Amino acid sequence: MSIWKNIFCVITSPKYGWEVINESNIPIGKVLRSAYVPLLCVLALSCFIPMLYDRTLSFSGSLMTGIVYFSAYFISYYIIIYLLGGFYPELVKTAGATARLNDYILYNLIFLVLLLILRNFLPSDFAPILFFRVYLPWMAYRGTDHLFVKKEKVFKFVVISSALLLGLPLALTAILDLFVIN
Repeated sequence: MSIWKNIFCVITSPKYGWEVINESNIPIGKVLRSAYVPLLCVLALSCFIPMLYDRTLSFSGSLMTGIVYFSAYFISYYIIIYLLGGFYPELVKTAGATARLNDYILYNLIFLVLLLILRNFLPSDFAPILFFRVYLPWMAYRGTDHLFVKKEKVFKFVVISSALLLGLPLALTAILDLFVIN
């Protein structure tokens, strides 16, 4: 089973996608090396695309934006693992449970990175692209079966995980932007 097929499946049909991810047993290190980090590099490079249609953007500004996005999403992955593991210690009790939690976080972040890449290729802030962020809680909800979250904790887990997945990269981006010299 291919990592890219897993990504496609989890985005187009989250319930089926999480089942496919569970069955494929692709090690998280391979997903990081083969999909997440390369997508972060593409995201960083895609920050130069707006220079083609916006003459006010500079090379150095685009470079800084790429570095900020790369760093924010890279760091977010590890912070979210730590925080969700702290909020829900039952999700990190065994190696298998930890691997499923890492998958859950990684595939959801990949979806957000793909949205940012797509947004960079469009000549304006195309509102429907940003609206697709609302789809993430649905993907997160469908992933609760993959994590074996107890039924009574599903709603709270989806709210917390979605808030972390959507909010932490944005917060880190805002913080790192403070250090960018314009």
